[in-house]
Amino acid sequence: MARKAGKPEFAVIGLGRFGSSVALSLINRGYIVLGIDRDPEIVQRLSDRMTQIISMDTTSEEALRAVDIRSFDTVVVAIGAHFENNLLTTVALKSLGVRRVVCKALNERQQHILLKVGADQVVLPEHEAGMRLAVRLADPLVLDHLDLGPGFSVAEVRVPRRFVGQSLAKSDLRRLYGINVLAVRRGQHLIVTPPADLIFNAEDQMLVIGSDDSIHTFCGQA
Repeated sequence: MARKAGKPEFAVIGLGRFGSSVALSLINRGYIVLGIDRDPEIVQRLSDRMTQIISMDTTSEEALRAVDIRSFDTVVVAIGAHFENNLLTTVALKSLGVRRVVCKALNERQQHILLKVGADQVVLPEHEAGMRLAVRLADPLVLDHLDLGPGFSVAEVRVPRRFVGQSLAKSDLRRLYGINVLAVRRGQHLIVTPPADLIFNAEDQMLVIGSDDSIHTFCGQA
């Protein structure tokens, strides 16, 4: 397999909707990705979009060793429907010494078990998507949301109407609401660490960080 020095390389096992989305997004960002799935039909369907893709049983250490799986910086296990295969694949990867194994789980019980057998990180895509949707439903100004831990978030929000035409300095968001503006998206342009004299436009989107309560209170200024 071709190797590109200096950039992390990934293998994605399980090419359903979640796994293929991860793999193709990494490829679009210029990373080397090996896609793996047990289903030859899935492999055939994706072969024109992924140059490195194979069909194999990833519960077999011998099969994983044959594709030099240990050479990849991160292996994503996105097997969703068959938890036993997910579990056995994770155990095999860690037994072979893979540096970082990121698994998909369907619920918190699966997450707990996968962490117990050595997974370095376990994501709950449906749970996380549900949380993001709940935030967006509760605060219509919120376009996207990243949970930083208990009570704190980074959120992309529309500029509330009352701040349109004001400068960042005059809005005094840190003192009034306890939030910091990390960036402002204006059309196709991203203004990182915006200057104090930046004037908010009606179509601007702000990337802010703060407590969940602070962001919710700020979004209530629409």
